[in-house]
Amino acid sequence: MKIKTLFSAAVAIILLTHTFYVPASASIKPPKRQYYQLIVYHVANKGQEQRLDKYLSEAYLPALHRQGIKTVGVFKTANMDTATNKRLYVLIPFHTLAGFGNLESTLAKDKVLAEKGSDYINAAHDDPPYVRKETILMQAFEGMPQLKAPDFPGLKSERIYELRSYESATEKLYKNKVAMFNDAEMEIFERIGSQPVFYGEVIAGGRMPNLMYMTSYSSKASRDEQWKKFGNDPKWKAIVNLDIYKNNMKKLDAMFLSPTAYSDF
Repeated sequence: MKIKTLFSAAVAIILLTHTFYVPASASIKPPKRQYYQLIVYHVANKGQEQRLDKYLSEAYLPALHRQGIKTVGVFKTANMDTATNKRLYVLIPFHTLAGFGNLESTLAKDKVLAEKGSDYINAAHDDPPYVRKETILMQAFEGMPQLKAPDFPGLKSERIYELRSYESATEKLYKNKVAMFNDAEMEIFERIGSQPVFYGEVIAGGRMPNLMYMTSYSSKASRDEQWKKFGNDPKWKAIVNLDIYKNNMKKLDAMFLSPTAYSDF
């Protein structure tokens, strides 16, 4: 009995006087995967572009900020004035799918938005502020579950963002392409300094199955240099011709975008 008592006392002393190491991975849960809404406005002329700029900068983004959505990206087709297909992109992150689903009804009750955005909201049928509007809904990749705003020392106006869409022939091949990103491509982008903003699995859109992702650069020259590094990277060369990843992409669309002055990043 004495031995048992002495043993219990010794254990108690050890517990009181020693700090035991617990790996961080055992106590910290990985962040939940965000959802991204990408709104694409197609515009025909400078007048529509200016009306959208006014609505987004003075009404819509402030309304999103009031709802706690602080990091909203707004971009335009690079060289918008001379571009054939003029587009404005609005990228909105959500922590939950319900946040996306409830946004429109919540904004409908925002009196400040209604007042500041009156020109857009009450536009006449023969004088709309855009030609066409589309929405793409995505869920973040497991390998990068949260949107990350870039950090560059230079002027925002000099930055270039590259938005890419990769379409696959079947759902199985699409999942294989997502796995290729999670297994290798995201690590390469991060390592060479391309500053990815998001990677998203498209869960609702007009060009499925596909994934979309955005990388950012301090300038167009920097972008070109980064892509040379990517193409010459030993890891990329090792995986690009592997049988396991063959034919997992059918169509690639790459769009160069410039941030608006009022974009959050």
